[in-house]
Amino acid sequence: MAHTVFIDGEAGTTGLQIRQRLEGRRDLDVVSIDPARRKDAQARAELLNGVDAVILCLPDEAAKEAVGMVTSNTVKVIDASTAFRTAPGWTYGFAEMDKAQRGAIAGSNRVSNPGCYPTGFIGLVRPLTAAGLLPRDFPVTVNAISGYSGGGKGLIAEFEAPAPEGTNDAFRTYGLTLQHKHLGEMQVYGGLDHPPVFAPAVGRYAQGMIVEVPLQLWALPGKPAPEDLRAALAAAYEGETFVEVASAEECAELQQARAGAGGYNAVLDPEALNGGNRMRLFVFGNAERGQARLVAQLDNLGKGASGAAVQNLNIMLGLAEGEGL
Repeated sequence: MAHTVFIDGEAGTTGLQIRQRLEGRRDLDVVSIDPARRKDAQARAELLNGVDAVILCLPDEAAKEAVGMVTSNTVKVIDASTAFRTAPGWTYGFAEMDKAQRGAIAGSNRVSNPGCYPTGFIGLVRPLTAAGLLPRDFPVTVNAISGYSGGGKGLIAEFEAPAPEGTNDAFRTYGLTLQHKHLGEMQVYGGLDHPPVFAPAVGRYAQGMIVEVPLQLWALPGKPAPEDLRAALAAAYEGETFVEVASAEECAELQQARAGAGGYNAVLDPEALNGGNRMRLFVFGNAERGQARLVAQLDNLGKGASGAAVQNLNIMLGLAEGEGL
């Protein structure tokens, strides 16, 4: 018998992509609210409590309101907002984050889907803090660029409209108040004592993401070599389907792909993994200088949003984890 699923907020960017990933599955029955009763609180509450699983694709306050309407003890809730990512009683939905995380997700009725930037950041940093290569109190910075689809309807409409004549607006940096809403989960699940300095940016392309953590290896207590970092990541994600660590040979090949002194042939395309649920991690290092650049490549709407939600749904319902991905 198929499990019933309600996507609350299915008309938004993440909701639409989740629904697309669930279409055609015989083990799931995606139900929607009657359009005529869309504003009927009772009808919505009945649906929230009458299915096997709910995926919330709503703004933070609306997500909190929806969770408050769930009175059933059996309904499984996945929230894609930032409202519950570090909240007590909620399980963080990054299955590969820790060897025990997948089991925690499977046993939980409340799972908070990770943010797109934090997925890349935590994927790079947590194995290093866990292995003692990166001290918890180390001052960490993270630079990232995402497609405009992560910016909501307003930014999507602006970037999909014809660019003003003469504009050079191909790249925008933001988060200049140093108060980005993803900092809490980055710190907590990255295993850090302090939030990182986060420098996010958005590009004039729809989806795809690069997240980068530069490190001064000479300043770390053990002065690890770049290969020590790559080996720690490889060990952490050994056997994983959706998180892959690039080999030392691939990283070296990219480093050596040069066009003059700038090295502009060494391209990591932020759109390369679009449409899937994969994330690839790279370690580029200069042992002589004692420096490294850790890079995560992912789809901000895939592993960073809808793909992760479907992966979590599969785990929570006891289905094949890779189904629909």
